[in-house]
Amino acid sequence: MVDAHALPRLVDELAWTLRRAGFVIAPSQVIDLARVVEALGWQDRLALQEATAALVLRSPRERPRLDEAFASFFARPGPSRDLWARLGALGFTDGEVGSLRELLEGVAQREREGHEQVDRLVALLAGGTELDRLLCLAGVRLEIDRIRSPLQVGFFTQRASRTLGLAAARERLAGLRLQLREALGERGDALVDALEGELDRAADALRAQVQHALGSRAEDDRAEGAARRLEEASFASLTDTEREEVCRAVRAFVDRLRGAERVRTRHARRGRLDPGRTMRTLARTGGVPFRPARRRRRRDRPRIILLCDVSESVRAVSRFMLELVHAAHELFDRTRSFVFVSELSETTALFERGPAKAALAAIGGGEIVPLHANSNYGRVLRAFEARHLPAVDRRTTVVVLGDGRTNYHDASEQTLGRIRARARAVYWLCPEPRRDGSTGDSAMSRYEPHCTRVLEVTCAGELEAAARTLARSR
Repeated sequence: MVDAHALPRLVDELAWTLRRAGFVIAPSQVIDLARVVEALGWQDRLALQEATAALVLRSPRERPRLDEAFASFFARPGPSRDLWARLGALGFTDGEVGSLRELLEGVAQREREGHEQVDRLVALLAGGTELDRLLCLAGVRLEIDRIRSPLQVGFFTQRASRTLGLAAARERLAGLRLQLREALGERGDALVDALEGELDRAADALRAQVQHALGSRAEDDRAEGAARRLEEASFASLTDTEREEVCRAVRAFVDRLRGAERVRTRHARRGRLDPGRTMRTLARTGGVPFRPARRRRRRDRPRIILLCDVSESVRAVSRFMLELVHAAHELFDRTRSFVFVSELSETTALFERGPAKAALAAIGGGEIVPLHANSNYGRVLRAFEARHLPAVDRRTTVVVLGDGRTNYHDASEQTLGRIRARARAVYWLCPEPRRDGSTGDSAMSRYEPHCTRVLEVTCAGELEAAARTLARSR
């Protein structure tokens, strides 16, 4: 005979397995999970895992936890049996189990608040998802999540035990022993012994959950620490693996910028609600039909010109900056981009016709400008003025990405001043701290007076902040 409750019970167990792993699973998500299981079944585990990931994951960092929870769920031999089925498996007859249930129902009816206490006792004995629900309803899980040290495991376990009433449950079983002994004789003692074993398992499960919470907290702290390290560490100090992580983070941030721009464009097309015109229009028709009037925002169509140093001294940061250069071609109208070392070359078409990876490979391979030379900012600024200054007007924002180290060549800061005089704004993104702007061959102290703003981009966090500043400046 097919068990009609098998599917809901399995879905419920999967949901609570994910909750125990630290995922927040809302009731609506459990319903969606049941629909996924109904559509895919349990045979194609990979498809089910991917569909569940789409439902519950909030960030890619949570994926290993999801995979581990799925592995533990499918490692079980089958769906867990309820308390009464487990007692039956231990050899107790239906009549003996029925006597226990009748006794519990009698206690619930005779005593004030008896139903609540009996329900709690049965939940503790049942374990599994019933224990999970009890932990959730009693607020114990929130308490457990506060654990920070292995030394606190015993303290939080004892506090959770008191909250759940494990001691009171044991006292209740001691009282039931006499009644079951009268009803069933020695089998009554055996039945209570089995129930005490179930309570012991509940206590062990509670301690395991406290320890799991500690492990999850430590894992989250390590992940947060690693993310903070990548965000705050200097680009020059990153390992190759960390550079790949930062690249992925920069691409994710660029994708968020693109998404925000699409929303902004959609809202601009629709226009902003004009309350005055709306009320005047509705006064003519008595408000029927209701048609709001909108005021279209006239957006100045800004342009941006980016000049990116790709010399050896800024190689650690130029890779990330070029990711932003590629994004700028989508975020800004009529974007033009240039790379330079001692020669200046335009890369507008390179970034517009292909993916960022291909453009970065071409630049890094020396196909666009020679990379063996030393930086010559003065020569580059003069070349830009001679060839492209007419393209700069009051709607143009010029962005220079580089450390401003001239290798003791002429800095030509006056040329930057003439560019600033024609442009809407000049931003300089410098991968060195401002305190180094007047040391050695750095000309940043001479360039800064001709800039609208100099932004430090020594780490990923500062690079993201600089990109946000540029996006808001349009």
